[in-house]
Amino acid sequence: MTPEIGQFALALALIIALVQSVLPILGASRGDLVWMRSARTSALAQLVFIGIAFAALMRSFMVSDFTVANVVENSHSLKPMLYKIAGTWGSHEGSLLLWVLILAAFGAGVALLGTNIPDALKARTLSVQAWISTGFLSFLLLTSNPFERVFPPPLDGNDLNPLLQDVGLAMHPPLLYFGYVGFSIVFSFAVAALIEGRVDAAWARWVRPWTLAAWMSLTAGIALGSWWAYYELGWGGWWFWDPVENVSFMPWLLGTALLHSAIVTEKRDAFKSWTILLAILTFSLSLLGTFIVRSGLLTSVHAFAVDPERGLYILGLLGLSIGGSLALYAWRAPSMEGGGLFAPISREGGLLINNLLLVVATGTVLVGTLYPLFTEALADQKISVGPPFFNASFIPIMLPLLAIMAVGPLLSWKRADLKGVFQRLRFVALLSGLAALAVWYLTEGGPALAYLSIAIATWLLLATLREWAARIRLFDVPFAQAVRRARNLPRAAHGMTLAHAGLAVAVFGFAGSSAWKSEKIVFVQSGAVTEIAGFDVRFDGVQRVQGPNYVADRGTLVVTRDGAPVTTLYPERRFYPVAQSTTTESAIRSTLAGDLYASLAEPAAEGAAQSGAWTLRILYEPLVNFIWIGAALLVLGGGLSLSDRRLRVGAPRRATIPKPQATPAE
Repeated sequence: MTPEIGQFALALALIIALVQSVLPILGASRGDLVWMRSARTSALAQLVFIGIAFAALMRSFMVSDFTVANVVENSHSLKPMLYKIAGTWGSHEGSLLLWVLILAAFGAGVALLGTNIPDALKARTLSVQAWISTGFLSFLLLTSNPFERVFPPPLDGNDLNPLLQDVGLAMHPPLLYFGYVGFSIVFSFAVAALIEGRVDAAWARWVRPWTLAAWMSLTAGIALGSWWAYYELGWGGWWFWDPVENVSFMPWLLGTALLHSAIVTEKRDAFKSWTILLAILTFSLSLLGTFIVRSGLLTSVHAFAVDPERGLYILGLLGLSIGGSLALYAWRAPSMEGGGLFAPISREGGLLINNLLLVVATGTVLVGTLYPLFTEALADQKISVGPPFFNASFIPIMLPLLAIMAVGPLLSWKRADLKGVFQRLRFVALLSGLAALAVWYLTEGGPALAYLSIAIATWLLLATLREWAARIRLFDVPFAQAVRRARNLPRAAHGMTLAHAGLAVAVFGFAGSSAWKSEKIVFVQSGAVTEIAGFDVRFDGVQRVQGPNYVADRGTLVVTRDGAPVTTLYPERRFYPVAQSTTTESAIRSTLAGDLYASLAEPAAEGAAQSGAWTLRILYEPLVNFIWIGAALLVLGGGLSLSDRRLRVGAPRRATIPKPQATPAE
């Protein structure tokens, strides 16, 4: 009965979305307040019914209801409860249901929290949001029903992909979806503003919190997915330029540009047309990613390779959404006023360069991701575009961006003194050069680009701290007064400092783990010792252990340094009988200086497992944990900015000046 309740709730949600897509926007065009305010009720009702459907599917997984095809294909009675719950969004149908749930949640968020948004703009925004919901709810019901029944039901399920049975992957999809699906509400605000024909500073203030919330979640989702790939896949890397990684990274890049562009629109009433275009393109890339992952165009460990006919349905939605919004933009954008003027050397100029570099970087990733797909489709040739292309094209774009980021916050609005800014950063520049020289001395070898990256990351970190210290006049006033000034500083200012510092810290991790990584793949038997990065790693054999739904071969590695014990690592190779699949569970000794990383590969030869011979992969990843620390600072900075009371809900309503009453003629 529970699946039927979920199915019925989805059907009701589709009907409500259809009403919401029409009635409020008609009310806005006619000035009918009742019709406009119906958007609030319908947005909340839509969230309630989609939530009921999602809860029904989750319950089916939790109780192992094998009359539901989705549960049969993605669960098993012996699976731990956490992964039964995570199985709710571990399939194409379940993840799409999560997609529409988050879509409805953002619409309901605007309906509940957007109390200061004008009724007409809110009505149009929620109607546009309902257009998107209608498209995906109909796709879900017509082509990807998560509640499809199986008769007769099997005795047990096929289990979830073992690679996805992980705590990181249980949290990764919801965060990732909350991010790039969250940009849908920014898209809806942009289309509503184009329909209304007005974009101003107040609009930018209303949009910024939602952009920031989506950007934070997408940052956390990407970082968590990268961490999962690092410790779960056994390859010892944190980023592989996989197409599915790229389709979440591209909206992040454009979302970062959008976040900064909206600041200029709010503060200086400039970049209005550009901000609207970025809002449209950011969500368009989210839709493009949805199409690529679900169309069967590619196969990845975290892609949904399904029937291409479903991909055609999404392609139609993609064409309507992107084509319609860009056509509206082409019609309305020329009529938007340019806003405040500014000199090339100004904070506006710095943010403009920031935006252009981010857009070029996004275009680079887009070309590298789509080119192999187009080549295969048009010329029937399979080619691979991998890390060499992306590293050679993407990094040279991002390093100048990081250098400019250090200077931007020190520039004043409208017109700035660049010479004065560099005079304040002379000591920072000296320390940055010394940092690169120190790394060169300690490593005694490495690519020049790595030393340049260390220098620029140090430049960004120290310049960011220098700007924050100048704001609170640290060392210029008594310490108690500086603390008081820091306490009175807007949270958004602290958030910017943390986010910029976090990116600098992450770059230390990117450079260190890429340029100075050590790796050894060795054939070992019990007692064999391998030396790497000053560590001696002794292999003490493998023992068989039983898990809840797997059988594992667990290795024992005793690590010493200069004869002193350091740690013991236990890498595993797991076999899942139901899925008939094998996974690698790495063992990691983590410190700030770097990670000692070990994974147990397949036996070295047929029958070697019985003789105690295995293939062992050992890596030393310098500074890799700075990546996760930097990502955490980025998310924390975004959270601090979001908590700024100036960004809560939106801008206050403009005070209306009463018209003077006519005085009676004397």
